[in-house]
Amino acid sequence: MNEERRRLLNRPILLAIPILIGLFITRSPLLMTSTAPAPSKPWADAPLKLITTPQYETGSTDLFTTGATHMALLHNSIFRGYNSIYQQAPNVKDVDKYDFIGYALTWYKFVKSHHDDEEVSLFTKVEDVLDDKTIWDETHKEHAAFLPGLAEFEKYLTSLRSPKDFSGTELQRIMNSFQEPFEMHFHSEISTIANLAKHPNAPKPDSPEAANASLTFKTWGKSTVTKAGTFDVVPFFLLNLDGTVENGMWANWPPIPAPIKWGLVNIGGAYHNRWWKFSSCAGGKPRQLYAV
Repeated sequence: MNEERRRLLNRPILLAIPILIGLFITRSPLLMTSTAPAPSKPWADAPLKLITTPQYETGSTDLFTTGATHMALLHNSIFRGYNSIYQQAPNVKDVDKYDFIGYALTWYKFVKSHHDDEEVSLFTKVEDVLDDKTIWDETHKEHAAFLPGLAEFEKYLTSLRSPKDFSGTELQRIMNSFQEPFEMHFHSEISTIANLAKHPNAPKPDSPEAANASLTFKTWGKSTVTKAGTFDVVPFFLLNLDGTVENGMWANWPPIPAPIKWGLVNIGGAYHNRWWKFSSCAGGKPRQLYAV
């Protein structure tokens, strides 16, 4: 054994580095194909209708319009996730069913965590800002309307004896059962938040109270996706964001430094890399759905 090989074997980290780099390269979402959607094929803009952001629609920049806008962008990622699952479910081949189930359960985890975090954290904080415990009354009812169907979605996917038992048409049937109240709520909640700008207790623009309320939305927005799951929900969220909508107004949203965003997708996303072939976007641009 020559001296060079002996030195390498005595320092295993030097052997591990190229192996880890090779593993990362083969598993990273960076290598996903990113063909633009064909006009003749369905994409993730249906059956749920995507939400126009209040800021784009009205030009207003008050704290509640801004908060509603950022919520709309998050909701649209969830909508594209729903639509990508719905459109591809009937066409998934046996070899891909395990990965598709993982992708679909990540969507469920995203939605459930988002709902729970709103109820426990965001809603109570906004109630405190406006000193009004009634502002979310209709929103609570809307949540209750789609939660049973969402629970059935999760139960079906987790109770399969084998991935090969998965039926895309059965999953679509379950999704159809809560599609209407789900879509209505996710649109309605944006209007509810934007309309809080007209509340009699809304903080005055440029006041310390307005700054604190704005910080409440920003802090919640930064944490809500991350706490749901770094290696599954975060890549799912980012790989269903379309930065080309509304004349590219949101190309740099969320405002994460580019190297960190790259790492969240390509390093964090490498753990479940096979799931992301079903995503609707890559690099902030629409991509052809894998199974249509």
